[in-house]
Amino acid sequence: MGEILVGTSSWADRLLLASGWYPKSVNTPAGRLAYYAERFPIVEVDTSYYAIPAVETSRAWVERTPDDFTFNVKAFSLLTGHSTPVDKLPADLRPYTSRRTVRRADLPESTVDIVWERFHEFVAPIASAGKLGVVLLQFPPWLVCTDAGRRRIAHTVERCRPLPVAVELRHGSWFTDQRRSLETLTFLVELGASFCCVDMPQGSETSVPPILVGTADPVVIRFHGHSHAWDTGDKQEKFRYAYTEQELRAWVRRIRPLAEESDAVHVLLNNCCGDQAQKDAARLRDLISATTAAA
Repeated sequence: MGEILVGTSSWADRLLLASGWYPKSVNTPAGRLAYYAERFPIVEVDTSYYAIPAVETSRAWVERTPDDFTFNVKAFSLLTGHSTPVDKLPADLRPYTSRRTVRRADLPESTVDIVWERFHEFVAPIASAGKLGVVLLQFPPWLVCTDAGRRRIAHTVERCRPLPVAVELRHGSWFTDQRRSLETLTFLVELGASFCCVDMPQGSETSVPPILVGTADPVVIRFHGHSHAWDTGDKQEKFRYAYTEQELRAWVRRIRPLAEESDAVHVLLNNCCGDQAQKDAARLRDLISATTAAA
C-alpha cells in the first residue's frame, strides 16, 4: 500500500499567521517551518507561484525539515500561462513597459528560457535532497480542451523534465462527458504526468469534477472546499469552508483503495482561511490513521 501524505497548501500565509495556530514563541520563518514539519509530512509551496524564490531559500527549507519531508512546488505563474505582475519577474529580466502585467507571449523566448532556468535552479536543492514530490502545474481557467491546449500542456510538462509533475486543469471542457474525461486522463498518462484531483464547488464553467484516479505517481488531491462565494468572493471568502466529519470520512473511503494501487497519495488541504486547512488536515490524517490501524 502506498503512503498517504496529508498536509496543507501553505505554512506561512498571512491569515494562518494571524490565526494563532503557531504558538507566540514560534515567530520566525525557520521556527514556523520546523513547527509545521513536526505535525505534517508534506506541504505545498504556494509562494513560488507568485515569484521564484532564491536558491538560498529552498536550501534553507531543506535544512529545516526532516529527511523524509516532502515539498510539492507550484510552478511560477508565467510558466503556466497566467498574467504575471512585471515586478514579480526576476529583476534582471523585467521588460521596459508601462504595463503592470505580462504573459509568456509578451516576452522574448530567450527571456522565458531564463525564467525556466531560474525556476529549475530554485527547485534543484529540494529535488537533490529527495524531498520533491511534484511540481504542480496549475493551468489557468481559460485553458480549454483544444489541440492548442493539449500542446501547451505537453510543452510545459516537457520544460519541467526531469522533475515529476502534476497537472491541475481548471476548465470543465476537459471533462464534459465520459469519453472526453477518458481522453484527457489518457493524455496525461502518455505524458507521464499526475492528474491533480480537485474537490471544489461544482456548477460553474471552471468547475472540474473530483475524478479520483492515478495517471502517474504520486496521486495528488487538492481540497478547495465548497464555499458558496467561490465565483463571487475574494480570496478569503472563496476558500472559507470547514469540512464536515461526514465529508472527510467519505474521502477516506475513496483514498484508501487508490493508495493500494499507487506508490504514494498526496492530499493537500487548500481551504486556507485562517487555520481551517490545518485543522481539517489533522482531522483527515487522524481518520486515515485510525482506518489503517483497524484494517
